[in-house]
Amino acid sequence: MKKFFIFIWEIVKIVVISLAIIIPIRYYLVQPFFVRGASMEPNFDNGEYLVVDELSYRLREPERGEVIVFKFPKDPSQYYIKRIIGLPKETVEVKNNQVIIYSQEFPEGLVLDESAYLINGQYIWGDVKMVLGENEYFVLGDNRGASSDSRQWGLLSSKNIIGRVWVRAWPFDKAEVF
Repeated sequence: MKKFFIFIWEIVKIVVISLAIIIPIRYYLVQPFFVRGASMEPNFDNGEYLVVDELSYRLREPERGEVIVFKFPKDPSQYYIKRIIGLPKETVEVKNNQVIIYSQEFPEGLVLDESAYLINGQYIWGDVKMVLGENEYFVLGDNRGASSDSRQWGLLSSKNIIGRVWVRAWPFDKAEVF
């Protein structure tokens, strides 16, 4: 009988130690995310399993071109995935099938080269011009024709950002670290 209790005690210790390690990692360092919808195709497909890095943006600011997961501003219970296009204190203009960034660094405007992640010849609908304030980001889906993003619902506050996409874990044949 004593051996049985020792065995149970060992299992309890293993479970407690495991939880003490796993819970902080899950709630403070990384978070799982399932892609839902077509807004980020062809780079991220519906049903893919991603790991989101929650630590990076506590140490540095988000950068243009990074793919992030965030709480949807109109319904914080929903999580969205989009690409950062405009940074705080910039002006972003979507016009004539181009994205133009105006800032102190680019007062005449910089036409973004998005060829690395957009399908060639993809039309960017929804001409808009937005001035970003402190801690605001302009985000777009890679599948511009099927994306609900800053063109429709406005700018994204940094407080809504969960983190950046770090790993694509599923499907295995597309597994990758970003």
